[in-house]
Amino acid sequence: MSTKEFGKKGWTPDRIGNLNGKSYVITGTTSGTGLEAAKILLSKGAKVVMLNRNPQKSKDTITALKQELGNDIDVLSIKMDLAEQASVKKAAEEVLKTVPQVDALICNAAIAQVPKRKLTVDGWESQMGVNYFGHFTLQALLFPLIEKSKGRIVTVGSMGYDMGLKTIKFDDLNWDKDYTANNAYSQSKLAQIMSIYELQDRLKKAGKTDVKAYACHPGASRTSLIKTSGSLLMRFLFSLMTPLTQSAEKGAYPQLMCAIEPDLDQRGFYGPTGRSNWVGPVGGHKIEPHAKDKAISTKLWEMSEKATGLKWNF
Repeated sequence: MSTKEFGKKGWTPDRIGNLNGKSYVITGTTSGTGLEAAKILLSKGAKVVMLNRNPQKSKDTITALKQELGNDIDVLSIKMDLAEQASVKKAAEEVLKTVPQVDALICNAAIAQVPKRKLTVDGWESQMGVNYFGHFTLQALLFPLIEKSKGRIVTVGSMGYDMGLKTIKFDDLNWDKDYTANNAYSQSKLAQIMSIYELQDRLKKAGKTDVKAYACHPGASRTSLIKTSGSLLMRFLFSLMTPLTQSAEKGAYPQLMCAIEPDLDQRGFYGPTGRSNWVGPVGGHKIEPHAKDKAISTKLWEMSEKATGLKWNF
């Protein structure tokens, strides 16, 4: 699918109707594309459950959203740190207790270009631990409710999936040797995207066609991602690129499209379709073959279930 179906401007939130009665769970909503996605969903009448690691920032975000959209918006904040499996499990438990349905889980939060190798408390390289394993566990635990809701799982990847080793380094997943910020980030984003296409295959095989899974990316958007976790050099380089980037609001369009647009082809990869897929009208575009390598994605899934101790309830 390209932008043809949506016209020259591509997909925009103008296509979203009234979302009263719909519920969306989003990771990472205190800034950037996650905040913009939450704002648009709330403005259309949806309930939004925000999963963030900093409760004070979440509180401030909700205050700002109410000032902008009105006090009657339906928004809930639950503390969750993707770097800690215990925190993810606790947050998932709270979602299952307090939210009757999930129309889409949007896995948006990320860290990027961490200059020095760090390990999470669970022993994974930080970018893989946060971006991939944290979301893998969250998806697995919320899956029964998503299935009951006939909902969707949306993974926000990155064009970075094609800017590193272009495979999963199973023999040294934590980069004990030859760590570089970019290669580790690239691997984490590739893993996120690969697992979505593997999930599609497993859902199809299990006859679970009511659940849909999508992979997308925000292009080059003006967010705090590099500023938060990148090195001084990366921050400087990204600042030079600013004129070539788009707003965080436009960066949120692909995830919203994947969460809401009816009859969207799950096999697609969605994001900006302009220059280098950095900016431009939102639609489906080419994804490189290594992101759909079946042998690697199957091995990745099996390794992930073992590493997290979670078997998906298909």
